[in-house]
Amino acid sequence: MTRARETKPEINLSEPQYYFNRELSWLEFNHRVLHEALDPRTPLLERLKFLAIFSSNLDEFFMVRVAILTQQVEVQFNKLTPDGRTPQQTLDELSDRLRPMVTEQHRHFERELRPLLTEKGVHILNYTDLNQEQRRYLQQYFEQRVFPILTPLAVDPAHPFPYISNLSLNLAVLVKDPITHKELFARVKVPNSLPRFVTLPSDLQPPDRSTVWAGVPLEQVIAHNLEFLFPGMNIQEYSLFRITRDADLELEEDLTHDLLLVIQQELRKRRMGGAVVRLEIEASASSAVRDRLMQEKELTDRDVYVVEGLLNLKDLMSLLALPLPDLKDAPWTPVVPSRLRQLTDAVTSDVTSPSEMGEDIFTLIRQQDLLVHHPYESFTASVEHFITQAAHDADVLAIKMTLYRTSGDSPIVKALIAAAENGKQVAVLIELKARFDEENNINWARRLEEAGVNVIYGVVGLKTHTKVVLIVRQEGDAIRRYVHIGTGNYNSKTAKLYTDLGLFSAREDLGADLTDLFNFLTGYSRQQSYRKLLVAPVNLRDRMVALIRREADHASRGDRSRIIAKMNSLVDPQIIQALYEASQAGVEIDLIIRGICCLRPGVAGVSDRIRVISIVGRFLEHSRIFHFHNNGEEEVFIGSADWMPRNLDRRVEAITPVEEPELAAQLRATLDVFLADNRHAWDLQSDGAYAQRHPHDAPERDAQVELAQQA
Repeated sequence: MTRARETKPEINLSEPQYYFNRELSWLEFNHRVLHEALDPRTPLLERLKFLAIFSSNLDEFFMVRVAILTQQVEVQFNKLTPDGRTPQQTLDELSDRLRPMVTEQHRHFERELRPLLTEKGVHILNYTDLNQEQRRYLQQYFEQRVFPILTPLAVDPAHPFPYISNLSLNLAVLVKDPITHKELFARVKVPNSLPRFVTLPSDLQPPDRSTVWAGVPLEQVIAHNLEFLFPGMNIQEYSLFRITRDADLELEEDLTHDLLLVIQQELRKRRMGGAVVRLEIEASASSAVRDRLMQEKELTDRDVYVVEGLLNLKDLMSLLALPLPDLKDAPWTPVVPSRLRQLTDAVTSDVTSPSEMGEDIFTLIRQQDLLVHHPYESFTASVEHFITQAAHDADVLAIKMTLYRTSGDSPIVKALIAAAENGKQVAVLIELKARFDEENNINWARRLEEAGVNVIYGVVGLKTHTKVVLIVRQEGDAIRRYVHIGTGNYNSKTAKLYTDLGLFSAREDLGADLTDLFNFLTGYSRQQSYRKLLVAPVNLRDRMVALIRREADHASRGDRSRIIAKMNSLVDPQIIQALYEASQAGVEIDLIIRGICCLRPGVAGVSDRIRVISIVGRFLEHSRIFHFHNNGEEEVFIGSADWMPRNLDRRVEAITPVEEPELAAQLRATLDVFLADNRHAWDLQSDGAYAQRHPHDAPERDAQVELAQQA
């Protein structure tokens, strides 16, 4: 009698156990941001910066992600996410996970950072600790600068509960009428037109030789002078609170002929505010005040966050302007890329005429593709110079580009206006739906239109997230196209804070592909194939899945295989399943994912060959790099898209191959630097927790420091 051979049960890679929840994964990312504030190795003022970033991130998370989940619960939308949770389950778990983080944030500021700041001469003082002279000064400040702009709003049968604007600081005040003995409720808004901290003059600062700055929170100055607002009343209680509203835009693009008008209308709605999704309130507030606010705003206990200490810690960012270099990261000045150093010094200044341009940047790009890495290499000397020279070059016929986000005083927009004034054809797609940058983009769109630029407001049903420039130039009897394809926004300010890559090229196939892409963006086109570019929502998803499966095929045949991918977020179930299958086939996979990761690594038989790290450091890791070993015929790509459904299906994205062997090798070396990091890298565990790497006895490897040194 022969014994039947045992077969392994087939694994269903769609089962929820193989996926992390998107929202909970994001919270883990923000906790890594918070950790930078807790880490004593981080300079003191930089720790304040990370506390502020943590708070700012949470504001946006509530305004968008929590708001969406809340809406889904209200309409009884119970479709399960890939991890098997309903919206209600996700909201409940978010609340349970987030509360300890918020408590940790405020406790650390009050007990650790605030005393350390005092030691270094930075005094955030409480009003109750001030002497009479200091109080007298603040009372005068209040009477002269604050009192005239305050508007106390009573709440009674004749005065309905006032509108509370999104993210504003407010005082809930209880007063008692000494005649009627009635207890009355009022609200006082802390004006955001004044600095959050009132600076004391030098002669009233603490008599410590090390004192650099001393200030008092504005809300405390108001609270201790409420008798000016409510004369003749007895102040019973005051409590600071802050609300967060749903701020996601809802657009019915198919029903409008004017996207600009629709965006403007929705922005007005946002300013008026959507439903309240969070209440933050001082721990000293009485249950009567808290219950009143909850009742008026229709909130549950899950929506309320009781805070010990200062509210709205993102205002701490203002303290980074203090002249204390020893408490900050050493300043970093981006270097001019080596191949551009032969250009004159004009590349780093505002240039307005061809004579100031120096040597022709187009000649350098014709000779060989150029790869730049910001902020290690200068955005001004590369991207801005490229566009500025094109604006003034007599041989340039046309400039086309996409603008998703740009800076408030953008040299690039100025160059585009100059190009139009110089008679060139200029077409700019400005994405009006770039979240929280809509108003800024509307203003730029109007300025560009007034200068004669052809402005396109995105594509109906899609966000245009791609970062591309196409320059058309007359060279003798021929037309040549030059391109820039990047991973980050055309924003000179964030280019100093975010890590991003950009490829300059004069390759004909890339120029032809961008011509086709712009025809799709500006006109009517059903372009379904591209020569080199991977474009969403056309071929990007299919090509990425095919590249992953090709590595799996190599591994199955015993050939060499490897995938290394760096991005902001990994959410897409189809991509995750393809990666699981590749791991099962024997492919070694390293993923460098700063933020959300829904893939569960290290699961036996599923993802035991997949490793995931996250790097959270001085610069925000924003670049996307995709490396496929391909049995020695390596392929490397960079571009604007993460592996998320929105990037693959609902946005216009472009990813380009980097085919110059020297540049491809440079990207692979960059990935190796990230993988070796033991200072800011965190390893994702199979249970969803992240463990920070530590050098122990090995030399410290900080990827961002090493890349700066290489530059």
